[in-house]
Amino acid sequence: MNKKLLALLMGASMVLAACGGDDGGKDSASGGDPEKLYNQKCSGCHGGDLKGGAGPDLTKVGAAYSKEEIEKIIVEGKGGGMPAGLYKGDEASKVAEWLAEKK
Repeated sequence: MNKKLLALLMGASMVLAACGGDDGGKDSASGGDPEKLYNQKCSGCHGGDLKGGAGPDLTKVGAAYSKEEIEKIIVEGKGGGMPAGLYKGDEASKVAEWLAEKK
């Protein structure tokens, strides 16, 4: 029983840590790796496998949108479901470039 409780607490801690917070634009944990950036703030809605969930499937997003269009969506949001400002500047550009390769 104690092992199950410990595993549950560790799992919950990892999930909460993945949600992260605003670190003032400094993302030392990801080192600017676009896939890690995606996993921190995007995968909760779009899935760790890019296949969607609360947000749309992104497995072929690069076939529908250019890097610039994806970056604009990341920065400005879209519709009522995609919030603005999840990433800005270089981080938004890196994630957009990575997603634009998905075709």
